Amino acid sequence: MTITQTQLTVNFRIEAGCLGPEGVSHIDQFCLLAHKRLKALHSDFIDWNLTPRSDKTLPEIDYAINGKMLSRAQAARYFTIFDQHIEDFEAAVFEQLPIIIDQYFSR
Repeated sequence: MTITQTQLTVNFRIEAGCLGPEGVSHIDQFCLLAHKRLKALHSDFIDWNLTPRSDKTLPEIDYAINGKMLSRAQAARYFTIFDQHIEDFEAAVFEQLPIIIDQYFSR
């Protein structure tokens, strides 16, 4: 199997606080909605894993291939295979978050 056939897993941990003071009661459902919205972002090579960020020692976003964690530099090299930049990808993810929050509360 070549690297282009292997999807990059993006572990995105979302803080309940971004959903306001009652965020803890919404975070699980929000993660489901966010997954639906984000899965279209580079779906050709990305597999999303969205979870609540309950462990603050873990980063908000990290990367893996076949269950093996990658350094940010390794993930950045993976993005270059698809003529993408990790910085642009992460910026797009964090730009989508407030939009998805608005969608969540307006449904």
